[in-house]
Amino acid sequence: MEESAYVNETLGQYSDWFYATAITVYVIAMILFLASLASARFAKIEKAQDRELVGAGASVSTEDRVPGRVARPAPRRAAGERLGAMAYPVVWVGLAAHLASIVLRGVATDRAPWGNMYEFISLTCIACVVAGVVVLRRREQRPLLSFVLVPVVLLMFIAGKFLYTVPAPVVPALKSYWLAIHVSIISISSGILLVSGVASILFLVKQKWNLEADETAKGFAGGLSRLLGHLPSSEALDRLAYKCVVIGFPLFGLGVICGAIWAESAWGRFWGWDPKETVSFIAWIVYAAYLHARATAGWRNTAAWINVAGFVALLFNLFAINLVVSGLHSYAGL
Repeated sequence: MEESAYVNETLGQYSDWFYATAITVYVIAMILFLASLASARFAKIEKAQDRELVGAGASVSTEDRVPGRVARPAPRRAAGERLGAMAYPVVWVGLAAHLASIVLRGVATDRAPWGNMYEFISLTCIACVVAGVVVLRRREQRPLLSFVLVPVVLLMFIAGKFLYTVPAPVVPALKSYWLAIHVSIISISSGILLVSGVASILFLVKQKWNLEADETAKGFAGGLSRLLGHLPSSEALDRLAYKCVVIGFPLFGLGVICGAIWAESAWGRFWGWDPKETVSFIAWIVYAAYLHARATAGWRNTAAWINVAGFVALLFNLFAINLVVSGLHSYAGL
């Protein structure tokens, strides 16, 4: 009962409000990015029409050549570009609210704010968003953030709806400086690797159907073609996935090593094949296999499938192991 004095319920409530705000803002940004992809086709149609006019030999009035006279108004930015330009700062607003939620929860509980499943998922999601806005900072790649925000919003909704835990001190087993080190590294690396998984999924979709932006196609196939056809090329998606794994893979390995050191201090052994340890090791092997396959000529598609397998392993380790399988990591609670 004495530990409850260390919890500031007011700051905890503010943290929850900022968490809900972050989800809402992420959804708005996701919709804007998707709308920018859907609107990109109008820009192409307008450019095609301009080329037809020029190709038809449209005469240019001599009056248009008078110095100081504007022949015609400057072309307006396409709707897709305007929506994309709006969406990017919206993501930063959501990121600020998300960061405020995590910081306030840490201050409210006077500890590292990732001591249970709810907090761990929140930290993983903010790492995923940060990785997304950094690696997708180029204007033509920003619409890909819509696909990064989809798993982020789903994970945050599940965490807030079903895994929410009121602000409270951690259980005695987690009262260690290794909590801040081990869990933060695993969360950040997992967020980066989730971005890589999304990029590989989009790469495989484009490779499977060889999607190009067909403006004349109708129905679901036409909508899918227009949506995914305006994404970066398959080669760009493949490079994006590779860069994220190059960063996330060694971080994930470092997190596993830190966990082993903490396990030796807490349980008297470095490794005990606990379910969480086992699946983490499997995920590490999968990503090592991806890097090997990615460096092998002619194995780009196979490497992408391996990366997707790593993506699935991460999600399985995040939910199934903690919620279904009983093990030494179960004390983190819900």
